[in-house]
Amino acid sequence: QVQLVESGGGLVQPGGSLRLSCATSGSIFSITYMGWYRQAPGMQRELVASITGGDITNYADSVKGRFTISRDNAKNTVYLQMNSLKPEDTAVYYCNIRATRNYWGQGTQVTVSS
Repeated sequence: QVQLVESGGGLVQPGGSLRLSCATSGSIFSITYMGWYRQAPGMQRELVASITGGDITNYADSVKGRFTISRDNAKNTVYLQMNSLKPEDTAVYYCNIRATRNYWGQGTQVTVSS
């Protein structure tokens, strides 16, 4: 069974940058949607950024201008470049890929703190 493997999380100071990656353990065909979500303690999971098969991107208002989602179709990999990080960006970040079924990663912790 194909799994999503996230990497790139960690501890960073405010104003810093991180790049998250989400790779698949096997091939996924007919991908229509790739996205990043996050969940802070005591909060609901929320959409951070997404990209469709037609390369249409969507961002949460709170990250516009700071985060960039991109993908490598050949590698079935989606990235999230996060710049100008703020303490309120602290959360577990999850990768989501939609094809003939819905795939979720296990999550990677991002902590923004001085």
